[in-house]
Amino acid sequence: MQAGDGNSFDHPPRILFLYGSLRDRSYSRLAAEEAAQIIQEFGAEVRFFDPRELPLYGSVPDTHLKVQELRSLSLWSEGQVWSSPEMHGTITGILKNQIDWIPLSIGAVRPTQGRTLAVMQVSGGSQSFNAVNTMRLLGRWMRMFTIPNQSSIAKAYQEFHDDGTMKDSPYRDRVIDVMEELYKFTLLLRDKVDYLTDRHSERKERKQEESQSLHPKL
Repeated sequence: MQAGDGNSFDHPPRILFLYGSLRDRSYSRLAAEEAAQIIQEFGAEVRFFDPRELPLYGSVPDTHLKVQELRSLSLWSEGQVWSSPEMHGTITGILKNQIDWIPLSIGAVRPTQGRTLAVMQVSGGSQSFNAVNTMRLLGRWMRMFTIPNQSSIAKAYQEFHDDGTMKDSPYRDRVIDVMEELYKFTLLLRDKVDYLTDRHSERKERKQEESQSLHPKL
């Protein structure tokens, strides 16, 4: 597949990766790195946000450098990948904290609306889908286009080589499928985002604001 297929943009699809663990050998990060390598081979440009030193949501002003870095990366992105361990049946606080710091809007700009999203989880035991289901809910709340496919890697400690790369397995095949689908959806949707996210209620609100600015109350 060529990077320009169905694409009027002059740059590769921009994909941001967020992961949900700070461990030295974080399997959610390793899964994200594997996925990033794969989607780069399809033609995407990727960036990672390092969640270390990101303060707890609400504990500092949003002018904090790590908060501004995260928000800038979200604005830069055209698609995102969220990768989390499953912890107590859901995503980790590390990943949720990152999502909490990304607002639905910054002035007139929406840093997540219209972006594509792929969700991935790793588990220490049997395969589960609690974390990816939670991320799907969050993606919908953030007004993102979450792709149908997803990745859930069971017993993740068995699925990676010592160098951090993923072993050849059906789990890795699924990661490839997810990244291929994300790449295609991002190409298809990114030049149609303005049309797809143009809503009646928001147009009505803008007209009311414009009317009030032209005819302020005396």
